[in-house]
Amino acid sequence: MLRYVTTNPGKVREAERYLPDGSVERLDFDYPEIQAAELGPIAARGAREAYRHVGEPVLVDDAGLFVEGLDGFPGPYSSYVEETLGIERVHEIAADLDDRRAAFRCTLGYCDGEGFAASPDPVDRGDRNAAAAAGPGGDGDEDGAGQHGEAETLPVKLFEGYVPGRIVAPRGEGGFGYDPIFEHDGETFAEMDTDRKNAVSHRGRALEKFAEWYADR
Repeated sequence: MLRYVTTNPGKVREAERYLPDGSVERLDFDYPEIQAAELGPIAARGAREAYRHVGEPVLVDDAGLFVEGLDGFPGPYSSYVEETLGIERVHEIAADLDDRRAAFRCTLGYCDGEGFAASPDPVDRGDRNAAAAAGPGGDGDEDGAGQHGEAETLPVKLFEGYVPGRIVAPRGEGGFGYDPIFEHDGETFAEMDTDRKNAVSHRGRALEKFAEWYADR
């Protein structure tokens, strides 16, 4: 059984569109989220923590809104910015920009305690817990050939999804988060019905890549 770590049942329903019936279920696990400039390390750390917690294959996602004219802000800090500034303030900031292009990005992190064969998809092999356990002189980031090995460093397979768009004044009653101010192909995500949004979403594109790979796992 694959455990999708989220408090949002909608994410699990979206995953079920790409995975076999009954193969995925939600895991409500509150792991400590590290601060990082990119999504990959955040998803990887969450996947390791969740796997250590449940001892079964886990899938963790981290996502964000990246505004070109703001050097990618809010990016990995999207949830915090939404809670503190709000999406209308983000729109107001972006409205003064010459370049209002933006993208939703999602990175899925998968961990099952095993290593991974080489492939085009990135694999995060860093592990701060293993590095701390190694102490002075050990970096904890070996790729399986070094002292600590893959079992200790818990490699995480990463799958990335991306959808381009631009920042607009809030429109639409659906969706959540930044959906009302993110326009893709003439519609905001908040104006799309669930099927339409899932068909083009950053998370859906990452899930499609993951499902294709996971079918042979």
